[in-house]
Amino acid sequence: MSRLIGSTVLRGAVGATGLLVVLEAAGRTGLIDTTFLPLVSTVLARAAELAVDGEFLAHAFASAEAWFWALALTIAVAVPAGLLLGVARPAEVAARPLIEFLRPIPSVALIPLAIMLFQNQLHMRMSVAVYAATWPVLINTIYGVRDVDPLAKETLRSFGFGPGSVVLRVVLPSAAPFIATGVRLAASVAIILVVTAEVVAGGINGIGIFINQAGSGNRVDLMIAATAWVGLFGIAVNALLVAAEKRVFRWHHKRLAGVS
Repeated sequence: MSRLIGSTVLRGAVGATGLLVVLEAAGRTGLIDTTFLPLVSTVLARAAELAVDGEFLAHAFASAEAWFWALALTIAVAVPAGLLLGVARPAEVAARPLIEFLRPIPSVALIPLAIMLFQNQLHMRMSVAVYAATWPVLINTIYGVRDVDPLAKETLRSFGFGPGSVVLRVVLPSAAPFIATGVRLAASVAIILVVTAEVVAGGINGIGIFINQAGSGNRVDLMIAATAWVGLFGIAVNALLVAAEKRVFRWHHKRLAGVS
C-alpha cells in the first residue's frame, strides 16, 4: 500500500513538474505573452519571497484564522444535526426539502447578504464558509448513520442501553469515517469561500485582500504566487486529513478492501 501511494505521489509530482516546464518554455519562446502570464520561474521566485514576507504572512494568518474557526463551527453544527437527522428518520424526511432547496444555492451569491448582516470582517468570511462547508459534513453524517449495522444497535438495546448510549457507543463510532470524509471535503470548500469572500468583499487583511492589492498594482506575478500558496495550503490540509483518516480508521479501510 505504501509503495502504491509513493508511486502515485511520484507520478503526480512528475506530471506537475512537466506542466511547469512546458509553461516556462512557452513563455521564453514567446508562445505566451509574459505580460499576462509571467514565467513560471518568476512566479516561483515571488512565491519564495512571500514565504518570508511579513506583510503577506499577516494576510495569510488572517485567512487561516477565518478558515479554522469556520471549519470548527461547521463541525460543531453539522455533525450533531446530521446525527439527529440520521437517527430520527421523520425529522430527516421533514428537513430534506429545505436541505435540497438550500444546498444548490451558490455560496458566492450570499456574500453581499453576508456583508450586510455582519459588520465584522471575520464573521462575514466565516458565515459564507460555514454555509458552504456545512453540506458535505451534514450529508456524509446522515449517510454514515444510515450505514450503521442495525444488528449492532439492536444488540446494545437488548442489553438495556438507551437511545443516547446507542448513538454514542455504536452510531457515532460507525459513522465516524463518513464524518471524517465530510470534514475533509468541507476543509477545502472553506478555504475557497474564505478567500473568495475576501476578494469580493474587500477589507483590511487576508490573502484575498493581498491578491486584490497586487491586481491593482498590475502585479500578476504576485497574484499567481499568492494563489499558489492558497493551493499549497489546501493540498497540505487535505494530505494531513487523509493521513489521519487512514491512521485512525484503519479498520474501516481494511473492511472496504475486503469488500472490494
